[in-house]
Amino acid sequence: MENETAAALEANPPTGFIHSGHRGPYTTHNGPYFHKIVDDQFWHGLRVMDRHCNAHGSLHGGMMTSFADGLLATAVWHHAKLRGVTVRMVCDLVGAVAAGAWLEGTARITGQDDDIAFTAAEAYADGKLVFTATGVFRTYVRPGAHLKKMRSDS
Repeated sequence: MENETAAALEANPPTGFIHSGHRGPYTTHNGPYFHKIVDDQFWHGLRVMDRHCNAHGSLHGGMMTSFADGLLATAVWHHAKLRGVTVRMVCDLVGAVAAGAWLEGTARITGQDDDIAFTAAEAYADGKLVFTATGVFRTYVRPGAHLKKMRSDS
């Protein structure tokens, strides 16, 4: 936890972004991540560090797709208040991101049918588009949530 806090301070996010705590171990390991909400639109952010980069000194494509997956999943939660598991994701990497750059992105639900949500995202580094992504998510309610609701109704 101390290393995560130190890394968050070192990342120096732009005004309005706050550190995103309470994420899963994979995401926490790859961060630190930040977020903000402006006019009901959420944004995720990441200061690109050397450890996020490939041998060419650019943000690794796998890191970009992990960031995209987080954006798309957050769209499901933020807009539908449901958890989602990635079924399919397509990510078009259209720009390079250098170490030290600020990466930020947003996403939204583009459609929903029963337990499936369709999403779209885009991300920018220093104001330039670096990827677009679309995703399909199977949605679910956290196990046991219906029991808590039943108890509160009685």
